[in-house]
Amino acid sequence: MKKLISLAVALLPMAASAQYQSKVWSPDNGDGTYTNPVINADYSDPDVCVGPSGEDYYLTASSFQCIPGLPILHSRDLVNWEIINYAVRELEPKSVFDRPQHGNGIWAPSIRYHDGEYYIYWGDPDYGVMMVKTKDPAGEWTKPLCVIEGKGYIDTTPLWDDDGRCYLVNGWANSRAKFASVLTVRELSADGTRAIGQPVIVFDGNGTENRTCEGPKFYKRDGWYWIMCPAGGVPTGFQLAMRSKSPYGPYEHKTVLAQGKTSINGPHQGGWVHTKYGEDWFLHFQDKEAYGRVVHLQPVDWSSGWPIMGRKGEPVVTYTKPKSSSTQKVNPVESDEFNTPTMGLQWQWHANYDEKFGVPTAFGTFRIYTYKLSEGWKNFWEVPNLLLQKTPADEFTVTTKLRFTSKADGQFGGLIMMGLDYSALVVRRTGQSFQLVQMTCKAADKGKPQTEDVIATLKPTAADKTDYKPGIHEDIYLRLKVADSKLHFAYSSDGKKFTDCGSEFQMKEGKWIGAKFGYVSAETDANADRGWVEADWIRLEK
Repeated sequence: MKKLISLAVALLPMAASAQYQSKVWSPDNGDGTYTNPVINADYSDPDVCVGPSGEDYYLTASSFQCIPGLPILHSRDLVNWEIINYAVRELEPKSVFDRPQHGNGIWAPSIRYHDGEYYIYWGDPDYGVMMVKTKDPAGEWTKPLCVIEGKGYIDTTPLWDDDGRCYLVNGWANSRAKFASVLTVRELSADGTRAIGQPVIVFDGNGTENRTCEGPKFYKRDGWYWIMCPAGGVPTGFQLAMRSKSPYGPYEHKTVLAQGKTSINGPHQGGWVHTKYGEDWFLHFQDKEAYGRVVHLQPVDWSSGWPIMGRKGEPVVTYTKPKSSSTQKVNPVESDEFNTPTMGLQWQWHANYDEKFGVPTAFGTFRIYTYKLSEGWKNFWEVPNLLLQKTPADEFTVTTKLRFTSKADGQFGGLIMMGLDYSALVVRRTGQSFQLVQMTCKAADKGKPQTEDVIATLKPTAADKTDYKPGIHEDIYLRLKVADSKLHFAYSSDGKKFTDCGSEFQMKEGKWIGAKFGYVSAETDANADRGWVEADWIRLEK
């Protein structure tokens, strides 16, 4: 257990993590080139805008039910990115989002800078078109405002025209609207807070190779209105660009990015940015199954009058970096020493946050309390207090030191890789001792029960005899290794000698998100005092 943190250190801003450099993935080759993906983590449906300085880029992405939501990433060169904030702290209605709503919530956002403020719009497929805004992306964002109420709206982007009028383009979710593959445009009030016009279908991909057209982004360039959108399906699709002299069309279209002869499947859905150096770039995702949808950067060539992306319309792997005054190398934070009084920006809960989920401590740890599983529970699909982060590379090793404090028999906590299938290595109290258990579930989303494999019996390392309900503590180091989307566990009592354990686990993506790893802490006794996992640190290496 680390020493108490001094107040002076504890109150340092989270910006101290700005220099974080990953040990498992960096896109910056250090020689003026970069290698895709520029963010090797599940920031699906990315969008980007540039601030008034011309060299501060801000990216956001889908976050679905995970809270905090709408991550805000910052870059000075479009290659080196860091997490600086989240735009949403809670989803409404609370009666719904206080419980896990896998795959619901925040879909395919857009971020724009307009008239001194940053705006993010997204479609919640069950509730409507939502918006938040701020003057400072690293500061406080407004609470979500419902701009258009209704079901089926997804993938929304505003465009403020030269005359101050505002238009909105969106796609439609077949799962709610019972139609899809069309894009509609309507007018909003000049402040972007309400619809004042009726929707007009401006593109229809039904019955063509452009099926599943969605994720549109709205721009204006040289007198043309541009809609850039993906089509053809998530893992196999391509990127379209379409143009018109009117926001309401008709639009002519062209495929501007596709896999071609490369190994980068389905390169599509993202944001175009024009830099102050006169360069044009496009950030998009690639679906990597269990690892989620990672972010690539492509150059854009407008010489033909169309935004041809990559190298002649095919994605690049390695390329010259965008021009920039910055030489900083930085990556989204992964490891955590839990030395600050705030939750690290890499972490998200699986539902709206409740303080009974867990809290930082003044002792250099993060405490995750045991969640009360429902009567007749089958697996962890119902658990909201999973404290998780995205996978950062194809191959990596996660090691954590934790202490488990139990107040009742059957309480458990440990390390988990969560998705539609999951596997966890946990310490569980059994009588006056502990068991080390691998808990695995296939098709958790279908309500299938988990299986358990008892690996070892562990003696308690301490007992609090002054407690009227004695807690039993166990210091332990848990490890997971990932390669080729396969996971192996190991454990240690001293952090030096590790014992491989359990069965190999084939990782599986979650509902519209990649698999995520982190902490689980739960129990089945509804009346017992909560136990807890005390995470001392978590470190990522090759």
